[in-house]
Amino acid sequence: MSAVTLHVGYAVPRAGIPSSASFRRWVEAALRGAKRRKATELSIRIVGADEGRALNRDYRGKDYATNVLSFEAGLPPELKLPLIGDMVICAPVVAREAAEQGKRVRDHWAHLTVHGTLHLLGYDHIVATEAEAMEALETRILAGLGIADPYA
Repeated sequence: MSAVTLHVGYAVPRAGIPSSASFRRWVEAALRGAKRRKATELSIRIVGADEGRALNRDYRGKDYATNVLSFEAGLPPELKLPLIGDMVICAPVVAREAAEQGKRVRDHWAHLTVHGTLHLLGYDHIVATEAEAMEALETRILAGLGIADPYA
């Protein structure tokens, strides 16, 4: 696999939040699973509920904090830059969802990182057939990381 440049920013206290090395491992797994072989650059920002809510409201018109937001770079192809975009993960939502769903918190962080990375690569889940394909790919990638099917 080609080089991955990953920038991780923490807008919340880092206690209980995975390390940048963990995020790198999960992003690399998603890129391998999606068969991306080109150099890739992205950023992940870990936020609290207020910032997560504001971003979800401003960019998606939904007035609540969501677990992960992905912002594709959308660069003109002639630029030939490795940047695929930015991802925002809301720490308190991850913790709450993991507890509600009976999942290990670390596994949920991994799932959302893989999910967000796939969005940055153009995968989506609006249409049922695309959702099935994306979920199947996520499940395979996570299995490779020793993580159970998040949709089971």
